[in-house]
Parts: sequence; structure tokens; C-alpha cells
Amino acid sequence: MDKDLKRSLYCVARFYDSHKVGDVGPLGFRRSTDLRKLLGCVEFLVDENILIPGEIRFLDLGCADGRVNVFFSRLAQISVGIEIDEWTLDEYAALRRELQRSLNEEDVPPLPENVFLFHGDSTDREVYTVVSRNTGLEFKDFDVFYTYLVMHEEFARMVADTAKPGAVFMVFGLHRILPRYPGLRRIILPGHVRGVPAVYLKE
Repeated sequence: MDKDLKRSLYCVARFYDSHKVGDVGPLGFRRSTDLRKLLGCVEFLVDENILIPGEIRFLDLGCADGRVNVFFSRLAQISVGIEIDEWTLDEYAALRRELQRSLNEEDVPPLPENVFLFHGDSTDREVYTVVSRNTGLEFKDFDVFYTYLVMHEEFARMVADTAKPGAVFMVFGLHRILPRYPGLRRIILPGHVRGVPAVYLKE
């Protein structure tokens, strides 16, 4: 991975990892992706030419405050997220502004304006009508799909049934036992990033 790209991704990851929510307290049901762990995985996938910076179309199937979308905006042509809980989407803009101020202080290039977030249910066909109307992309047009564990089996079926061959499906939050999904082949990652997230290819 290009060193400037890696540095910019690291700065985004460090910022959001310092603003994590969930695990304990009143928002204990909510989980935030550890973006520094995700960075290690993404670096491997870029080095292996599985992800091509600037050429992928990314879809987060449960984007919460959009942090993974912002992270992938550095790598993608377009970074789209869908979230069923509208109140978590409301956190996106303020966090992004704070992140941009932090990047300015570190002399990191500004964030791309290629993130599109939508309120809705990722299993509902109607939300993809809205996505297509606003982005020109249908579900089958995306190259990379992402979820933080919740409904991973349902999303895996959607990717297996509808995505194009070679599409990548990433699942964060799994542990030692990694599931198998019909129609998807698991990529064996190096030990230091294995399982965070698990990565699959549409066959």
C-alpha cells in the first residue's frame, strides 16, 4: 500500500477509534468497528490486489455513524452506507467535521466528497431504489460489502445471490470460529489480521 494512503487511513482510524461507543453502559448493545484492526486487513487486501484503491464501490450494510464509510472513502470511487437507526446517522456530520479539523492539523489531504448515507433496512429492496436514484448504483454494482456481525448470514445470502462474481464480503466482529457461507469463499488472511474482519469472495 502506498505510504501516503496508509498514513491518511491511519489518521482516520485513530480518530474514530478514540470516539468508540458501545460494549458497556447505556449503549452496550452498540459496537464500533476497530478501524486500526481493519486497516491491517485492508493493507493486506490492497497488497494482494484484491482491493484496488480508487476502483472499488463500497457498501456498508449497517453503517451506524458512517465511520467505516469515511475510512473507505479514501479507497473507493463511492462509499455508500445504509442504517436502520436514524439517530446514529445523525452523528455522522459532526464527527466528520471534527475529523477534518484533525486532518488539517496533521497536514493530511481533505476527505473525499464521495460518501452517501441512507436511512433504511438493508434487507428491504425499497432502500436500494433510493440508493440507485441518488447514486446510479444497484446492489449488484458494488464491489465490496461490509457488516459488523449483525445479520451477517442474511447479508451473506444477499451477496451470494445478487452480487457480481469477485465481489468482496467483509464481516467484522467474528472470533475464532469463522462461518461458511454458500456461494462465498473465505480468503485466508495472515495471522496478525485473521478474523478482523473475516473476508469472503463471491464465486
